[in-house]
Amino acid sequence: MKENVYRLYPAPTEEVPLTGLYLDHDLRGHRKVSDSPFVYTNYITSLDGRIAIPHPTRPGLMVPKATANPRDWRLFQELAVQADVLITSGRYLRDYADGRAQEILQVYDDPRFADLKEWRIERGLSPQPDWALISGSLDFAIPEALTKRGRSLLIFTTSRADPERIKALEKQAGKVIVAGDEGVEGNQLIDNLAELGYRVVYNTTGPKVLHLLLKAGALNRLYLTYANRILGGKPFASIVDGELFEPAIDFQLSALYHDPYALEGNGQLMTAYDRVS
Repeated sequence: MKENVYRLYPAPTEEVPLTGLYLDHDLRGHRKVSDSPFVYTNYITSLDGRIAIPHPTRPGLMVPKATANPRDWRLFQELAVQADVLITSGRYLRDYADGRAQEILQVYDDPRFADLKEWRIERGLSPQPDWALISGSLDFAIPEALTKRGRSLLIFTTSRADPERIKALEKQAGKVIVAGDEGVEGNQLIDNLAELGYRVVYNTTGPKVLHLLLKAGALNRLYLTYANRILGGKPFASIVDGELFEPAIDFQLSALYHDPYALEGNGQLMTAYDRVS
């Protein structure tokens, strides 16, 4: 696999290694200049803006095989390894239990990412980031594999959640936090994470959670990979799902790379955007 990509922005344009590309962004360093957690997320999208398509045999959506690729997955891992905590959802645990989802940070499961395991060890970090799971229904089981190696699982839910289910999960997982009434509120989620000492927060969920983070003004950086393919199809699943933002939320380009080798040579663009305060 050819390793290098081309940095187009910021100048000067130059050829740079794919491995270590997002590690060099030093997301943990951003936290040093703010009292609030640094919150970021990442998606891969087709040129027509689709991040997911219907699963061919099961209910729900999936990342299209036409856009998913190992070069983008490497960068996803580099973002995940820098986090103190990963935001995920009850759906992820259900998919994991059904065999439809895998461990998010694969530093123990895949030798290609052994260097990322060493990256965390060298910085005195825990072997894996903790979990912050968002769920209103609390309809999931907690796989033992996701809480091994001393990882904490924090469950954020609403005041409408079943008290008996909360007790059962607290007995199994340790902590359930009410962070909203109709739904989990982004500001309550991030404030609670800050109070618990989490400083670098990676959102790995879908468009509804991104909406609540944006609504709360909590998202600091957005990573987007544009796969050079058009998919079409219904339903249309984009990076954010929810009511219209008024006013619109502004972002500025922070980095732009061209990877000409991905997707059988069709290529992809990797971008990073910072929210305008």
